[in-house]
Amino acid sequence: MIAYRFKNLMKEVWRWRVSYLLLSPFFILFALFIVIPTVTSTALSFTYYNILQPPHWVGWQNFKTLLVDDEIFITSLMNTLYFALITGPVGYVLAFLFAWLIHQIPKRFRTFYTTIFYVPSLTSGVAMAVVWLVLFANDSYGYLNSFLIQAGVIDEPIQWLQNIKYIMPVIIIISLWMSLGTGFLAFLAGFETINTELYDAGKVDGIRSRFQELWYITIPAMKPQMLFGAILSVVGSFKVGEISKAVAGFPSPLYAGHTVVLHLQDYAVLRYEMGYAAAISVVLFILIYGIGKLCFAVFSSKGE
Repeated sequence: MIAYRFKNLMKEVWRWRVSYLLLSPFFILFALFIVIPTVTSTALSFTYYNILQPPHWVGWQNFKTLLVDDEIFITSLMNTLYFALITGPVGYVLAFLFAWLIHQIPKRFRTFYTTIFYVPSLTSGVAMAVVWLVLFANDSYGYLNSFLIQAGVIDEPIQWLQNIKYIMPVIIIISLWMSLGTGFLAFLAGFETINTELYDAGKVDGIRSRFQELWYITIPAMKPQMLFGAILSVVGSFKVGEISKAVAGFPSPLYAGHTVVLHLQDYAVLRYEMGYAAAISVVLFILIYGIGKLCFAVFSSKGE
Protein backbone atom coordinates (compact mmCIF):
# COMPACT_ATOMS: atom_id res chain seq x y z
CA MET A 1 0.00 0.00 0.00
CA ILE A 2 2.79 2.40 0.95
CA ALA A 3 4.77 1.45 -2.16
CA TYR A 4 1.69 2.10 -4.30
CA ARG A 5 1.15 5.55 -2.78
CA PHE A 6 4.83 6.41 -3.15
CA LYS A 7 4.71 5.36 -6.81
CA ASN A 8 1.67 7.60 -7.42
CA LEU A 9 3.40 10.46 -5.60
CA MET A 10 6.45 10.13 -7.82
CA LYS A 11 4.21 10.12 -10.89
CA GLU A 12 2.58 13.38 -9.78
CA VAL A 13 5.97 14.94 -9.04
CA TRP A 14 7.20 13.96 -12.50
CA ARG A 15 4.00 15.24 -14.09
CA TRP A 16 4.47 18.69 -12.49
CA ARG A 17 8.27 18.61 -12.66
CA VAL A 18 8.56 22.04 -14.32
CA SER A 19 6.50 23.66 -11.54
CA TYR A 20 8.58 21.97 -8.85
CA LEU A 21 11.75 23.04 -10.66
CA LEU A 22 10.62 26.68 -10.64
CA LEU A 23 9.71 26.43 -6.96
CA SER A 24 12.95 24.73 -5.97
CA PRO A 25 15.00 27.95 -5.32
CA PHE A 26 12.42 29.03 -2.74
CA PHE A 27 12.35 25.64 -1.03
CA ILE A 28 16.16 25.42 -0.96
CA LEU A 29 16.54 28.89 0.57
CA PHE A 30 13.65 28.24 2.99
CA ALA A 31 15.30 25.04 4.14
CA LEU A 32 18.75 26.65 4.47
CA PHE A 33 17.73 29.79 6.34
CA ILE A 34 14.54 28.76 8.18
CA VAL A 35 14.09 25.01 8.62
CA ILE A 36 17.68 23.94 9.34
CA PRO A 37 18.43 26.81 11.81
CA THR A 38 15.12 26.21 13.60
CA VAL A 39 15.70 22.46 13.94
CA THR A 40 19.34 22.98 14.98
CA SER A 41 18.40 25.59 17.57
CA THR A 42 15.70 23.34 19.01
CA ALA A 43 18.16 20.45 19.27
CA LEU A 44 20.83 22.65 20.91
CA SER A 45 18.30 23.94 23.46
CA PHE A 46 18.40 20.51 25.13
CA THR A 47 22.19 20.52 25.45
CA TYR A 48 25.01 22.34 27.20
CA TYR A 49 27.22 23.77 24.45
CA ASN A 50 29.98 26.35 24.89
CA ILE A 51 31.50 26.15 21.37
CA LEU A 52 34.85 24.87 22.72
CA GLN A 53 33.47 21.48 23.77
CA PRO A 54 31.01 19.18 22.02
CA PRO A 55 27.40 19.64 23.17
CA HIS A 56 26.14 17.19 25.76
CA TRP A 57 22.53 16.36 26.56
CA VAL A 58 20.94 18.06 29.58
CA GLY A 59 17.27 17.45 28.78
CA TRP A 60 14.84 20.14 29.98
CA GLN A 61 17.41 21.73 32.32
CA ASN A 62 17.89 24.86 30.18
CA PHE A 63 14.14 25.52 30.04
CA LYS A 64 13.76 24.85 33.77
CA THR A 65 16.53 27.31 34.60
CA LEU A 66 15.14 29.82 32.13
CA LEU A 67 11.55 29.81 33.37
CA VAL A 68 12.11 29.16 37.09
CA ASP A 69 15.53 30.43 38.20
CA ASP A 70 16.49 33.16 35.71
CA GLU A 71 14.91 36.33 37.13
CA ILE A 72 16.57 38.51 34.48
CA PHE A 73 14.87 36.49 31.74
CA ILE A 74 11.49 37.01 33.41
CA THR A 75 12.24 40.75 33.55
CA SER A 76 13.24 40.77 29.88
CA LEU A 77 10.10 38.80 28.97
CA MET A 78 7.88 41.28 30.81
CA ASN A 79 9.66 44.21 29.14
CA THR A 80 9.26 42.60 25.73
CA LEU A 81 5.55 41.89 26.25
CA TYR A 82 5.01 45.43 27.55
CA PHE A 83 6.80 46.81 24.50
CA ALA A 84 4.97 44.50 22.07
CA LEU A 85 1.51 45.13 23.53
CA ILE A 86 1.95 48.88 22.91
CA THR A 87 4.07 49.18 19.78
CA GLY A 88 2.46 46.22 17.98
CA PRO A 89 -1.17 47.44 17.93
CA VAL A 90 -0.34 51.17 17.99
CA GLY A 91 2.27 50.88 15.22
CA TYR A 92 -0.13 48.75 13.20
CA VAL A 93 -2.97 51.28 13.53
CA LEU A 94 -0.65 54.21 12.77
CA ALA A 95 0.70 52.50 9.63
CA PHE A 96 -2.85 51.82 8.44
CA LEU A 97 -4.06 55.32 9.32
CA PHE A 98 -1.18 57.14 7.61
CA ALA A 99 -1.46 54.91 4.53
CA TRP A 100 -5.19 55.69 4.35
CA LEU A 101 -4.59 59.43 4.75
CA ILE A 102 -1.90 59.44 2.04
CA HIS A 103 -4.22 57.50 -0.25
CA GLN A 104 -6.76 60.34 0.05
CA ILE A 105 -4.45 62.98 -1.43
CA PRO A 106 -3.98 63.47 -5.21
CA LYS A 107 -1.69 60.99 -6.96
CA ARG A 108 0.88 63.60 -8.04
CA PHE A 109 1.69 64.35 -4.36
CA ARG A 110 1.31 60.78 -3.11
CA THR A 111 4.85 59.59 -3.95
CA PHE A 112 6.40 62.56 -2.13
CA TYR A 113 4.48 61.94 1.10
CA THR A 114 5.03 58.18 0.88
CA THR A 115 8.79 58.74 0.67
CA ILE A 116 8.76 61.08 3.67
CA PHE A 117 6.91 58.55 5.84
CA TYR A 118 8.90 55.53 4.67
CA VAL A 119 12.46 56.93 4.80
CA PRO A 120 12.88 56.59 8.64
CA SER A 121 12.35 52.82 8.42
CA LEU A 122 15.24 52.53 5.93
CA THR A 123 17.69 53.84 8.50
CA SER A 124 19.07 51.48 11.11
CA GLY A 125 17.62 51.60 14.60
CA VAL A 126 20.99 52.43 16.11
CA ALA A 127 21.47 55.46 13.84
CA MET A 128 17.99 56.74 14.60
CA ALA A 129 18.48 56.18 18.32
CA VAL A 130 21.59 58.40 18.19
CA VAL A 131 19.51 61.16 16.62
CA TRP A 132 16.83 60.81 19.29
CA LEU A 133 19.47 60.90 22.05
CA VAL A 134 19.86 64.61 21.35
CA LEU A 135 16.18 65.09 22.14
CA PHE A 136 16.16 62.90 25.27
CA ALA A 137 19.62 63.86 26.61
CA ASN A 138 19.79 63.69 30.41
CA ASP A 139 21.31 67.15 30.90
CA SER A 140 19.73 70.56 30.49
CA TYR A 141 21.11 70.82 26.94
CA GLY A 142 18.77 68.08 25.74
CA TYR A 143 16.02 69.54 23.60
CA LEU A 144 13.15 68.15 25.67
CA ASN A 145 14.68 69.05 29.05
CA SER A 146 15.59 72.51 27.78
CA PHE A 147 12.02 73.07 26.54
CA LEU A 148 10.43 71.87 29.79
CA ILE A 149 12.78 74.00 31.92
CA GLN A 150 12.11 77.12 29.86
CA ALA A 151 8.37 76.42 30.00
CA GLY A 152 8.58 76.19 33.81
CA VAL A 153 7.34 72.60 33.91
CA ILE A 154 10.46 71.23 35.64
CA ASP A 155 13.30 72.77 37.66
CA GLU A 156 15.94 70.09 37.08
CA PRO A 157 16.69 67.96 34.02
CA ILE A 158 14.88 64.63 33.89
CA GLN A 159 17.13 61.60 33.51
CA TRP A 160 15.21 60.19 30.55
CA LEU A 161 17.79 57.50 29.79
CA GLN A 162 18.79 56.63 33.38
CA ASN A 163 15.51 56.70 35.31
CA ILE A 164 13.87 53.26 35.03
CA LYS A 165 10.42 54.91 34.77
CA TYR A 166 11.27 56.60 31.47
CA ILE A 167 13.60 54.15 29.68
CA MET A 168 10.94 51.91 28.17
CA PRO A 169 8.58 54.79 27.18
CA VAL A 170 11.50 56.46 25.35
CA ILE A 171 12.26 53.19 23.52
CA ILE A 172 8.58 52.85 22.59
CA ILE A 173 8.40 56.41 21.21
CA ILE A 174 11.48 55.87 19.02
CA SER A 175 10.21 52.50 17.82
CA LEU A 176 6.77 53.89 16.96
CA TRP A 177 8.37 56.66 14.92
CA MET A 178 10.22 54.00 12.95
CA SER A 179 7.28 51.62 12.63
CA LEU A 180 6.07 52.92 9.25
CA GLY A 181 7.98 50.31 7.27
CA THR A 182 6.98 47.45 5.01
CA GLY A 183 3.52 47.17 6.60
CA PHE A 184 2.85 50.80 5.69
CA LEU A 185 3.76 50.11 2.05
CA ALA A 186 1.61 46.95 2.05
CA PHE A 187 -1.38 48.96 3.25
CA LEU A 188 -0.75 51.63 0.63
CA ALA A 189 -0.53 48.98 -2.10
CA GLY A 190 -3.71 47.37 -0.75
CA PHE A 191 -5.64 50.63 -1.12
CA GLU A 192 -4.60 50.77 -4.78
CA THR A 193 -5.99 47.29 -5.48
CA ILE A 194 -9.51 47.95 -4.21
CA ASN A 195 -12.07 48.01 -7.02
CA THR A 196 -13.41 51.58 -7.22
CA GLU A 197 -16.78 50.22 -8.36
CA LEU A 198 -17.29 49.02 -4.79
CA TYR A 199 -17.34 52.64 -3.62
CA ASP A 200 -19.88 53.56 -6.32
CA ALA A 201 -22.05 50.63 -5.28
CA GLY A 202 -21.66 51.72 -1.65
CA LYS A 203 -22.99 55.20 -2.45
CA VAL A 204 -26.04 53.63 -4.02
CA ASP A 205 -26.55 51.58 -0.86
CA GLY A 206 -26.42 54.67 1.35
CA ILE A 207 -22.77 55.13 2.29
CA ARG A 208 -22.11 58.86 2.57
CA SER A 209 -18.92 59.56 4.58
CA ARG A 210 -15.26 58.57 4.23
CA PHE A 211 -15.43 56.79 7.56
CA GLN A 212 -18.33 54.64 6.36
CA GLU A 213 -16.35 53.80 3.20
CA LEU A 214 -13.39 52.84 5.36
CA TRP A 215 -15.44 50.67 7.71
CA TYR A 216 -17.82 48.94 5.29
CA ILE A 217 -15.69 48.67 2.10
CA THR A 218 -11.98 49.38 2.57
CA ILE A 219 -11.25 47.26 5.64
CA PRO A 220 -13.15 44.14 4.44
CA ALA A 221 -11.45 44.41 1.04
CA MET A 222 -7.99 44.67 2.58
CA LYS A 223 -7.94 41.64 4.87
CA PRO A 224 -4.92 40.00 3.14
CA GLN A 225 -2.83 43.17 3.45
CA MET A 226 -4.02 43.69 7.03
CA LEU A 227 -2.97 40.15 7.92
CA PHE A 228 0.43 40.73 6.33
CA GLY A 229 0.83 44.02 8.20
CA ALA A 230 -0.23 42.41 11.50
CA ILE A 231 2.35 39.63 11.14
CA LEU A 232 5.09 42.15 10.35
CA SER A 233 4.06 44.33 13.28
CA VAL A 234 4.03 41.40 15.73
CA VAL A 235 7.38 39.99 14.60
CA GLY A 236 8.97 43.44 14.57
CA SER A 237 7.77 44.28 18.07
CA PHE A 238 9.33 41.10 19.51
CA LYS A 239 12.69 41.76 17.83
CA VAL A 240 13.38 44.96 19.76
CA GLY A 241 16.88 45.09 21.18
CA GLU A 242 19.28 47.31 19.27
CA ILE A 243 17.33 50.48 19.98
CA SER A 244 17.25 49.66 23.70
CA LYS A 245 20.99 49.00 23.68
CA ALA A 246 21.74 52.29 21.91
CA VAL A 247 19.41 54.33 24.12
CA ALA A 248 19.88 52.85 27.60
CA GLY A 249 23.12 50.89 27.27
CA PHE A 250 23.78 47.21 27.81
CA PRO A 251 22.77 46.24 30.36
CA SER A 252 20.34 49.09 31.04
CA PRO A 253 19.87 50.44 34.60
CA LEU A 254 18.20 47.70 36.68
CA TYR A 255 17.46 45.94 33.36
CA ALA A 256 14.64 48.42 32.70
CA GLY A 257 15.24 48.22 28.94
CA HIS A 258 16.36 44.59 28.83
CA THR A 259 14.48 42.52 26.26
CA VAL A 260 14.44 38.84 25.29
CA VAL A 261 16.61 39.51 22.23
CA LEU A 262 19.23 41.26 24.39
CA HIS A 263 19.11 38.37 26.87
CA LEU A 264 19.70 36.02 23.95
CA GLN A 265 22.66 38.11 22.75
CA ASP A 266 24.07 38.15 26.28
CA TYR A 267 24.28 34.36 26.50
CA ALA A 268 25.12 33.69 22.83
CA VAL A 269 27.68 36.42 22.05
CA LEU A 270 29.19 37.33 25.43
CA ARG A 271 28.98 34.12 27.50
CA TYR A 272 29.08 31.57 24.64
CA GLU A 273 26.44 29.42 26.36
CA MET A 274 24.87 28.42 23.08
CA GLY A 275 22.59 25.74 24.51
CA TYR A 276 20.99 28.17 26.96
CA ALA A 277 20.79 30.84 24.24
CA ALA A 278 19.07 28.31 21.97
CA ALA A 279 16.48 27.66 24.71
CA ILE A 280 15.78 31.42 24.85
CA SER A 281 15.35 31.51 21.07
CA VAL A 282 12.92 28.55 21.21
CA VAL A 283 10.77 30.31 23.81
CA LEU A 284 10.80 33.47 21.69
CA PHE A 285 9.89 31.45 18.60
CA ILE A 286 6.93 29.80 20.36
CA LEU A 287 5.75 33.20 21.60
CA ILE A 288 5.88 34.79 18.15
CA TYR A 289 4.31 31.73 16.51
CA GLY A 290 1.40 31.73 18.98
CA ILE A 291 0.66 35.41 18.47
CA GLY A 292 1.04 34.96 14.70
CA LYS A 293 -1.62 32.24 14.81
CA LEU A 294 -3.84 34.61 16.78
CA CYS A 295 -3.41 37.22 14.02
CA PHE A 296 -4.41 34.61 11.42
CA ALA A 297 -7.53 33.79 13.43
CA VAL A 298 -8.50 37.47 13.70
CA PHE A 299 -7.81 38.65 10.15
CA SER A 300 -8.44 35.51 8.07
CA SER A 301 -11.85 35.08 6.53
CA LYS A 302 -13.83 31.93 7.20
CA GLY A 303 -12.67 29.02 5.06
CA GLU A 304 -9.20 30.49 4.37
